[in-house]
Formats: sequence, C-alpha cells, structure tokens
Amino acid sequence: MPTRTKKKPALPLRNKELSWLAFNGRVLQEASDASVPLLERLSFLGIFSSNLDEFFRVRVALLRRLEQFGAGARRLMREDPSAVLKEIHAVVLKQQAQFESTYRSILQELDEHGITIIKENELNPAQEAYIKEFYQQKLRPTLIPLMINHLTEFPQLKDQAIYLAISLYSSKSRRSEYALIEIPTDVLSRFVILPKVGDREYVILLDDVIRYCLKDIFSIFPFDQFEAFTIKLTRDAQLDLDDDLYESYIEKISKGLKQRRSGAPVRFIYDNQIPRRLLKLLQGKMGLDTESGPFIPGGRYHNFKDFMGFPRIGPKKLSAAPLEPLSHPDIDAAATFFKAIRRRDILLHYPYQTFDYLIEFLRQAAIDPKVRSIKMTLYRVARNSKIVNALINASRNGKRVTVVMELQARFDEADNVYWSERLQEEGVRVINGVPGLKVHAKLILITRVSHRKTVLYANVGTGNFNETTARIYTDDSLFTADERITSEVSRVFGFLENNYRRTSFKHLLVSPYDTRRRLTKLIDTEIKNARRGRPAHIILKVNNLEDSGLIRKLYEASQAGVEVRLMVRGMFSLVPGVKDVSEDIEATAILDRFLEHSRVMAFANGGSEKLFIASGDWMERNVDHRVEVACPIYDPSLKKQLRDVLDIVWNDNVKARMLDKDLKNRYRPVAGGKRIRAQEAIHAYLNELHTPRPEAGVPLRLAR
Repeated sequence: MPTRTKKKPALPLRNKELSWLAFNGRVLQEASDASVPLLERLSFLGIFSSNLDEFFRVRVALLRRLEQFGAGARRLMREDPSAVLKEIHAVVLKQQAQFESTYRSILQELDEHGITIIKENELNPAQEAYIKEFYQQKLRPTLIPLMINHLTEFPQLKDQAIYLAISLYSSKSRRSEYALIEIPTDVLSRFVILPKVGDREYVILLDDVIRYCLKDIFSIFPFDQFEAFTIKLTRDAQLDLDDDLYESYIEKISKGLKQRRSGAPVRFIYDNQIPRRLLKLLQGKMGLDTESGPFIPGGRYHNFKDFMGFPRIGPKKLSAAPLEPLSHPDIDAAATFFKAIRRRDILLHYPYQTFDYLIEFLRQAAIDPKVRSIKMTLYRVARNSKIVNALINASRNGKRVTVVMELQARFDEADNVYWSERLQEEGVRVINGVPGLKVHAKLILITRVSHRKTVLYANVGTGNFNETTARIYTDDSLFTADERITSEVSRVFGFLENNYRRTSFKHLLVSPYDTRRRLTKLIDTEIKNARRGRPAHIILKVNNLEDSGLIRKLYEASQAGVEVRLMVRGMFSLVPGVKDVSEDIEATAILDRFLEHSRVMAFANGGSEKLFIASGDWMERNVDHRVEVACPIYDPSLKKQLRDVLDIVWNDNVKARMLDKDLKNRYRPVAGGKRIRAQEAIHAYLNELHTPRPEAGVPLRLAR
C-alpha cells in the first residue's frame, strides 16, 4: 500500500490588506494621542483620510477586480476576495466611528485653546459681512451649480472631489428640487480664516461658506429652504495600459490617466443625515447599487486630507517644535563634494540631516569641467524640482545626462510625464523604464576624469530623490567612490540602458536578478550559525513585509534559534509568537512625526555583521518584478553608525507599537523607566556624532 506524504501545515500568513488597515489605525492613534500637539493631531486625521483614499483606489479596487474571477482569484490569493472585502468594510466602519469621535474631541480642545471652527449658522454680523464679501470676490466665480432634476445625463463625479448634494424646497408651493455643487478646493483653500473676536481665532470650512450662500446661489428660483449634504465618490485608480505597438509609452500612460478619471466606483461616502429620498436619487442617477459599494455613512465633512493644510494659528504649543536638519562636518570641511567622497564614504540620514547636500552634489557635478556624465533614476519628483533643474543645468554645460524616469509611479504619473518631456527638450537622454519592470532603485552615477584617471562616484539611497518628501520621510543615502560599489552601480545602469545585457553582482543585491537568492543565502547562513552555536540574528527594517517565500525563511530561522527583530511600518503578513513557528520573532512599528521609510537589513554573519540599505521592501513585487538595489555598507565607522541608528529605532518605547499575533497596536511597554522616542533620539545622536570639528577647508555653499 503506497505511503501518503504528510501534508505540510499551512503557513501562518496575515492578510496584507487587513494589516494595512491596522497601520492606518496607528495613524488614527496619533490623532487621538493627547501627548501629540493639537494641530499635529488634526494633521494625522488628514493623513488617515488620505491613506484611506489611496487604499480604496488601489487595494480595494484590485480586490473588486479579483472578485470577478471567482475560484481563480481564490487560488491566486489563497483567500476569497469577497470575504476579505467584507472584513475590510467592517474595519473601515469601526475606524470611521473612531475618526468622527476623535474629530469632535479635537474640535472641543481647539475651542479651549482659542480656535473655533464654526458653522454657517453661528456667524456674528461682522463674520457674515466678511463671508458675503469673500463669496462675491472669490467664491462665486468658481461655483458651477447643476440642477439634477433637469439633467438629461448625470455628470460624472470626479474621483477624490467633494460635492454638496442640495435639497431646495418652497414652503409656499411645496415644490422641491435637487442640485449638485462641487466644492472648489482645487482653486481655494478649504479653510477660511474669519476676523478675530478678541484673542479668539475663527475658521469656517469652504463647505459651510457655500451653505451660507445657498439662497444667493439659487436666487432665481422661488425656494426658501435649503439643505446641503456632502458626498464623495472614490474610483478605481489602476492604470489599464493596452498593447498598441504604435503608441509610445508616454502616450499609453497619458491615455491611462484619462481613463482613471472614469474608473469604476469603489467607495461612496455620504453625510449620514442625508434624506433617504435624496440618497436613493443620487444612487440611481449614478448607476450605483449595493454591489457597487461599499456605501459608507460619514459625518458632515469628507476629504479630511485637506486638514493636513489646516492653518497654523493659535499658540505655538499647538504645533510640534521643528527638528532642524543637521549639517555634516566631513562635507562642510571639504573644498568640493568629490574631495569629501574620495576621502571616505558618507552616509546621510534624512530628514535629520539636510537633503540640500544631494542637490549640491548634482549642482557641483553640473558645472565641474572634469565631470563627463551623470546618470540617475527618478521615481517620484517634487513639483518644483531642484533635482531636475540641476540635471538640466548639467546638460546645458555639455555633460552627457541620462535619466531613467519611471512613469508608472502611482499618482505621480502626470508629473513624471511632464518632467520626462521637459528633460528631453533640454537634450537629456530619458529612458522611460524597462518593459515589464518598474524601476524603483535610487541611484546616481557620476563619471569624472581627473589627471587622466576616470573615477566613478555613486549615490545609493532608500528613498526618492524628492526634496519635498525628504523633509518628512526617514531615509538613508550613501555617497561613495568605492569601486566595489560604483562599478556595480554602473552595471545596473548598463542593464537599464540595454535591457538585453545580463550581468552578475557580487556586492549589490539587485532585483529582479538575484535578490531572492542572495537573501535566502544570508538567512540560511544565520540558520547554520544558530545550529552551530555561533552568533545569529536578523534585523530588518522595511515599510512592508508580505513575501510568503521570505516569510517562510524567517519562520525557519526562528525555529533554528535565530534572533529575529522586525521593524515594519505598513503591511505585515508575518505572524509572530506562533508556537513552534515564530516564537523567537519580535516585531514593532513606529509611527511618529516623520514617516518611517528607510529600509535596512543586518545579518550577524557569525560575528562579522553584514549591513545593507535597500530601495525595496520584502514584497514579491519588489523582489521579483521591479528593479531594486540593496547596497552593503563597508566603512566600519558607517556600519557602527547605521547599527546605532537601527538600535535606537528598535528600542523606541514611546511611539513603537508591538506587532503581535492580534495586531491590536498596543504600545511597547517602558522597561526600566527610561523613555526612548527614536526620532528625537536619532536627531540627538547625529547632532552629537557630527558636531563640526575645526578642520581646514572651504565650507560648501548649499543650494537653497
């Protein structure tokens, strides 16, 4: 009788979408935290709302597409997408209730600190006069009222825009009609600051300004009663790119952006006070039904992402005290950036240290007669990019400039198309990604000839070359002239320029080439060392951890006795603390004033520790379907520095939450009475480490 093969137990994996909602729950915790300055709490409500918008536009939209594939989708996901969507809906409703409660609490506290957000029926005469003037001068020209009853075709509601659904009623004739007005936040601020009364500040939302002016807006009609209710539609934001060989990649992206405007509805939010008759009318006019949802009842206001731009008014204590970006003495003491890098590798940590150094690096390369070429990858570019200006300057100065511009950077596609065309107009060679792969690596390579010797200089980072996000994202950035690294960065660009060219890498970990194999080998080394009684640990800091193959290896390492420490900001599919599977795995997540974005890996390697900074997370897409680069840190002093920073992050007990089996976002307990808030501690550490030393040299003039 044939023996049956024993079936392996199912791998414990948490649904990544639900784990992401737990991350957004941590954002909501910050909004509820009384120790966070009040205006920062309001900003966290905005961040929560913005995050949730993107979640529905991307993750929920994808699940709704998968729903159409039935059993095929269940095999692909190892889950039923319909069941996941139901769980998402339940969590979102619960978080929405917490959100509304938090908002009401913040309003009360603002009022206690002399800031009142008032409604249209609470204005005093002076404020009414101000609103009337504001309406006539600024608001009225921007409004386009639509009379729903008389439309032969209902307008296509914009994704992410907010509208007032308005009920108009005449008490004399008993006649009623309905109208629709888009709130014009694309041209006016959502917040109107009203005249003070004594020391008290008053703010009214643009929504309520429109409510106040409804009688004037509809003055040609015989209505005397008006009610307005906010609604918002979120659409599928996936780009559908066809295979038309006669269209350029830019043309396909541009067409996809136009199609996104009419993507399928994935969420309809409405004021829970809206009359049922009006809600049914809107649903019918828009062709929505219960299957097109989910329908989410909310409060009086939507698009809380606008609250990230709430005016900074009131006492200073209501806002966080700034952590000023630090300088770096090794750069400041050198006559040129290139001399500083030739002397030794330099590792910067944003936003604790200024991103202006990277702009200066490019600015000097642009005008240095000895620089022959500049190559760079760009993924997300700032709206008014000094980076792009430096590259244009380099091209005008006769340098050979090559930019690999990834057009499919979600929600930044339009900006990237613009910059791609702008660079080409200036003579820059622009490569729009690699067919079938997103280019997510963060690389710069500069070729410089001095005394007949060609020297390569590289920058390898964990975050985008974007001076705007560099002020709020934590990232690491290595400047090096080490030939072991620069020669392999050059090979990466060789592949990006000539996709048929295949090569091998000894020092860099490059996706989709060999990252999975190399990471597996590094983990296997820790497993072998643990079994031999040698030092064995894995320390990982990433934004997302959901690759099932790598999670399986981490489980294997835990079972072998390897100490595994994980710091994961967002999606987290691994389940720690499972008996005989992941008992030796600990995981935390920090959510604080800066967005944790750096990716760092440390492996004990039997006592000769290996450290890497990386552009990609431990997700299947980053490992197998994108161009990503992880770079080793070789300089002993920089290894210690990076490890010290990693340890500070791990020891946080103020803003760190434990990622346990339940994922309840419990704060890490304070051990021994010493409170460690990592982001403040890192700033203090780097300030002490890099206190300028009295050395000869000409300080660099930073681009401002």
